[in-house]
Amino acid sequence: MKLPSLTLAAVLLATTAQAQTSGPIDPARLSAIVKVMASDAFEGRSPGSPGEARTVDYLIGQFKALKLEPAGDKGGWTQEVQLQRLQVQPGAKLSVSVGGKTTALEQAQQINVATLRPVDHVAIAGAPLVFVGYGVKAPERGWDDFKGYDLKGKVAVFLINDPDFEAKAGEPVAGKFGGQAAAYYARWTYKYEEAVRQGAIAALIVHETPGAGYGWSTVAASNGESFDIVRPDPGKDKLLLQGWVARDTAVDLFQQAGLDFEALKTSARSPDFRPVALTGATFSADYGVTHSQVTSRNVIAKLTGASRPTQSVMFSAHWDAFGLGAPINGDKVRHGAADDAIGVAGVLEIARAFAAGPRPARTTLFAAWTAEERGLLGSEYYGVHPTTPLDQMAANFTMDVLQTAGPSKDVVLVGYGQSQLDDRLIAAAKAQNRVVTPDAHPERGLFFRADHFSLAKQGVPVMLMMGLGGGPDLVAGGREAGDRWVSDYTAHCYHQPCDAWSPDWDLRGAAQDVQLLYVMGQAIASDPKDWPDWKDGSEFKAIRERTAGARR
Repeated sequence: MKLPSLTLAAVLLATTAQAQTSGPIDPARLSAIVKVMASDAFEGRSPGSPGEARTVDYLIGQFKALKLEPAGDKGGWTQEVQLQRLQVQPGAKLSVSVGGKTTALEQAQQINVATLRPVDHVAIAGAPLVFVGYGVKAPERGWDDFKGYDLKGKVAVFLINDPDFEAKAGEPVAGKFGGQAAAYYARWTYKYEEAVRQGAIAALIVHETPGAGYGWSTVAASNGESFDIVRPDPGKDKLLLQGWVARDTAVDLFQQAGLDFEALKTSARSPDFRPVALTGATFSADYGVTHSQVTSRNVIAKLTGASRPTQSVMFSAHWDAFGLGAPINGDKVRHGAADDAIGVAGVLEIARAFAAGPRPARTTLFAAWTAEERGLLGSEYYGVHPTTPLDQMAANFTMDVLQTAGPSKDVVLVGYGQSQLDDRLIAAAKAQNRVVTPDAHPERGLFFRADHFSLAKQGVPVMLMMGLGGGPDLVAGGREAGDRWVSDYTAHCYHQPCDAWSPDWDLRGAAQDVQLLYVMGQAIASDPKDWPDWKDGSEFKAIRERTAGARR
């Protein structure tokens, strides 16, 4: 992406402002790190590939050069992450039956299913279908779509998003889940997790583009491939079958069962909603599954705190990208430069700043996660197997896709309103003569789609710095230019070979954003009495409260 054209006066003004606000974070060093990590030699940094080995060696070398300490397994620099790759085999037999009439469903066309249990074969014969609305069980919001309904041996059919998404003004649910801003309950991952807790054998989510935030082609792209961390008891944690069903297919199925899909959607927005059995309707599946394990690694370093070593502040990003793929314009390497070599560069620059300064009271952790692009799995593994007490982690700051278009007058915050870290960001941005702008598209649920979320689920207050939450208000060109940068990147280069390092990048704005996290993290790491918290109404506040005694 070319540097936006500026008048000489504007260049001088922007450069002066940057020198005053990016502190020790150097745009040139950010660029140099990305140039290395996104080079052809790293082969797109796919987990389990030769590119992973080069990436891990490079990161360890960078941490050693800063004289940091290892914070992985057994006193080492890495944490082994055992990944499970699963693939539904061709020829899957999938069908629904209503009143004795059986209709075959084609994988990736009317339906798209996967399994995260390492089994050789999936067989479900005539399981009853039950519509569970949005499938939300949220006691803190006075909401329970299940009402004690027994789902054992049944297939739960969910709506995507949450009960507030299509609420009309005056409806009891309006505002209860944050309006169109997606709550965790809106995410497909939550729905599958809740189906497990409710005892279902399988779960199908009705795909609707507005509620999902993407079209059917995105759902079908996996074509039955899935990844997970290796679990001691997958049958306890994962469904035998999970997937999506196309909206038209679902509407037809409901009609055959004598039900009005749209009317049921409306009823699902009421707190009085109860599950509705699709009388006489069953679901069957019969297919093979191949599964294999891949060993990958998180890379974790630290500076031990001067007086409170068990308390911590973490900075993190993911090192992985999509590896090698079909050539596009002659390039088969999916370089992952903005996504997320630049985030890793931010972690390394913050680590450099901490290493050069006085040792704070708390331990500072610097993590580069694997397998984010496979479902946040490296950070998920760390959340389940932390190398430091998470009830003593004061905050996590995650960087994923920082903008490359130059200095901006604002910083766009994904997940605005979740935690008290928001208020600190506002203060830090003000010191840079900038303001904070909430995510322009909260309905897309970006807050739940990056690695910080794995730690949020464990109760750790988190903040995500991501350039895709809306176009920044650029010094050169304003919001229009910022929106153009986002739309150009997402339409043409996101997860594609052209997400490559460029000498034309202007990383002064990215350096400003990284500096904000450094300033905030430094203040929290220096004060062992400072415990940021989630705000009232956040899904994660109750989780954090369970460990409040550890922070007294």
